[in-house]
Amino acid sequence: MNHLNLLPLISGLLLLFKKISAYATVLLLVIILAVDLVDAQHNQSPPNIIILFTDDQGTLDVNVYGSKDLHTPHMDALAERGVKFTQFYAAAAMCTPSRAGLMTGKYPIRTGLPRNAESHPTQFGQGPSLSEDQVTIADMLKQAGYRTAQIGKWHLGTSPGPNGQGFDYSFGFLGGVVDQWSHFNYGQGPWGTPPRWHDLQRNGEEIWEAGNHIGDLIVREAKMIMEEENDQPFFLYLAFGLPHYPLQPYNHYMEHYKDLEEPRRSYAAAVSTTDEQIGRIVAKVDELGIRDNTLIIFQSDHGHSTEARAGYGGGYAGDYRGAKFSFFEGGIRVPAIASLPGTLPEGVVRDQMAHGIDWFPTIADIASANLINDDIDGKSLLPVMMSDHEGTPHEFVHWSVGDRDGDQWAVRQGPWKLIGNPIDTSDKGELGEDDRLFLSNLDKDITEMTNFAAQYPEVVERLKKLHKQVMESSNQN
Repeated sequence: MNHLNLLPLISGLLLLFKKISAYATVLLLVIILAVDLVDAQHNQSPPNIIILFTDDQGTLDVNVYGSKDLHTPHMDALAERGVKFTQFYAAAAMCTPSRAGLMTGKYPIRTGLPRNAESHPTQFGQGPSLSEDQVTIADMLKQAGYRTAQIGKWHLGTSPGPNGQGFDYSFGFLGGVVDQWSHFNYGQGPWGTPPRWHDLQRNGEEIWEAGNHIGDLIVREAKMIMEEENDQPFFLYLAFGLPHYPLQPYNHYMEHYKDLEEPRRSYAAAVSTTDEQIGRIVAKVDELGIRDNTLIIFQSDHGHSTEARAGYGGGYAGDYRGAKFSFFEGGIRVPAIASLPGTLPEGVVRDQMAHGIDWFPTIADIASANLINDDIDGKSLLPVMMSDHEGTPHEFVHWSVGDRDGDQWAVRQGPWKLIGNPIDTSDKGELGEDDRLFLSNLDKDITEMTNFAAQYPEVVERLKKLHKQVMESSNQN
């Protein structure tokens, strides 16, 4: 055979070998990169988690939510680096049940705390409290290897208290309200008991720090936990006492808002005081270089107060009817933001309906933690936060302050919201006997000044059945 005739064959084989080698090299690189990515994900520590829970902050009382007269740069910055919800609902329109819903992922009626808990010292262990049988976010995260701390307002009863609900460390006040500087509760206790008592504790033991603003103490304690040298991720539940009355802000914010009339002036100063404290906490996260591995959740517990001790108002809900204690929008629609740079989108808005009970399963998803007890009502918001094309995870959402015939309750499904025994703490209009069942359509009338119940009886019946479904489920828990 002529060897020259073999040259084309040999050249072709060499070219084929080179192509195969190139493909093999690319394939090998892809495999290496994939393995590295899996290893990186495996070695990535679970995110730290901080919940910033404000008290009585109105529906629109953050600059990025529409207030034009407030100074809230740090709350705004969270929205710029996270996901802002525009149809986010508190679990309740008052303090205790809103916190119970947050902590358990359940409708408050199913936690045994549909109303405010008693926290007077002579009643310790006697009044309603969050039962040890209820699994909290702290229980779940502690089992997942987190160190857990509750700092600030508790208001979920006194027995067992935060240290019996999954928190390794607790600091703050057990009741619903304290003087920001003296840490005395000036609320009225049960008949025959003192009308004032000191309410500041660390891990169940009374401590004295008079003269220090409770918000500053919250910041100090939070920094202490974050600065600990520890390989475990941390969960911080930071519940502020403002802008709940007594409105005791920093003096420089009273000066800043000197041109506003009361009660807006004191209320605005209280919001900005809390904003500054939140800013110091986030700054510490940045300083420690852990911002990209720290989930920060911000939410108000319900709408603004119109109580006498709050100056009969001061908060802002825009066109929304209602305020604290009411299931009209101004009582339950609240500012809510989630930020985890590098994982969650930044500077985006989500209009899907969401609920305070949803943080529990959302945190479980992001932290890859087992729910322990999956008998919850909340739905993970992770798909919604990742894509604006996702619908709300809820078929409907529910609220109730009790199970008696005259108790207020509400169900929302789509644009329809039915309120049973409604009250209007914003005093925007009269409610008559015909309004005992008040049907709103939030697409047709965001002000909720129109009762559509007579026009849409079939919708009323459908939502009543959903309410009954929740209540029947609650009686079994």
